[in-house]
Amino acid sequence: MPSSDHLSRETTASEEVESWFGFSLRSLFLIAAGILLFGLYVGVLLFGENSLEVLNGLEREKRQLSTERLRLQRENQKLQKQYFELLQITGG
Repeated sequence: MPSSDHLSRETTASEEVESWFGFSLRSLFLIAAGILLFGLYVGVLLFGENSLEVLNGLEREKRQLSTERLRLQRENQKLQKQYFELLQITGG
């Protein structure tokens, strides 16, 4: 019959195999899975279809379109001025 000291050493060795830094292997697996899923979530946020990168691109395009709109409005004003001057010259 094994001594109680021998049994306690086996239990301690078994506990060491089943734990790491005080966490059970199941807990470590769940923590690793959680970290992996969080990383995937952040990756989708940054680079996915509805990502920060897409949002920044759309904001940049909005600024460009706004600038072009202002340029076209100024060009339209000049052309209207020329048109009305020509109407006055021709008496139309």
